[in-house]
Amino acid sequence: MFKGFYTAASGMIAQQRRTELLTNNMANAETPGFKSDQSTIRSFPDMLMSAIDKERIPTEDGIGAHTAQPLGAVNAGLYMQEIMANQAQGQVLQTDLTTDIALINGNLPVNEEGIQAAVFYRLQEENGAGQVYTRNGNFTLDGAGFLTSADGKYVLDVENEPIQVQSPNFRVTDRGEVFENDVLVGQIAVAVSENPEAQLLKQENGYYYTTNEEALPAADANTYSMQQSFLEQSNVDAAKTMTDLMTAYRAFEANQKVLSAYDSSMQKAVSEIGKV
Repeated sequence: MFKGFYTAASGMIAQQRRTELLTNNMANAETPGFKSDQSTIRSFPDMLMSAIDKERIPTEDGIGAHTAQPLGAVNAGLYMQEIMANQAQGQVLQTDLTTDIALINGNLPVNEEGIQAAVFYRLQEENGAGQVYTRNGNFTLDGAGFLTSADGKYVLDVENEPIQVQSPNFRVTDRGEVFENDVLVGQIAVAVSENPEAQLLKQENGYYYTTNEEALPAADANTYSMQQSFLEQSNVDAAKTMTDLMTAYRAFEANQKVLSAYDSSMQKAVSEIGKV
């Protein structure tokens, strides 16, 4: 009876975590460059239950031997195995703002495990300690003319230096070269992760950090391009996410009813045994 409690409870926990993941995807459906999260749910390995008994062997000494009689397999429930970011290209929309720069996937390599590489803008933390990566090209200019993210992180060039211009009237080529009055002032740096699932940790606001705290290498020219006055949208499929969210909620509800039924059965058993 108690094994049923554990199975139903593990199913509720797995579906609750999946619901939280899908809710976060829906909340970022309009966030530029956001990559939706995907999860995999699997069951714990089944356990074989056996009854241990002791039998007497017909010998002069009457030696006893332990025997095991199989009772059957028991499922130990579900768990969320891993969460992965879907790095597929989002739709690119025109905004007519010179500070909006969409990062377009090019010829990205695929490793032996079938995982495709991913490219990101290279940003610098506000305190200058470490680098962070993003696909969100919704940039702006701060008071000093530095190109920054919406929350103030500096956009770095290929020399790992902030990019500074005098006005929003600058031009960005498809290679990320920034020109102002036909003068080259810098080139926007693009980093590549050959295995984003293993190398990167996704944090809030669509930022990525490396798992080993080391900087990602520069991307090859053929793996990306840029488009000024355009913005990459989130790759969240709102309709599918809503359907998946309802499915996860119904699965949670079903496990909850099973748990409630077990609880009622246990309560009845205890009360009736108590009367006897």
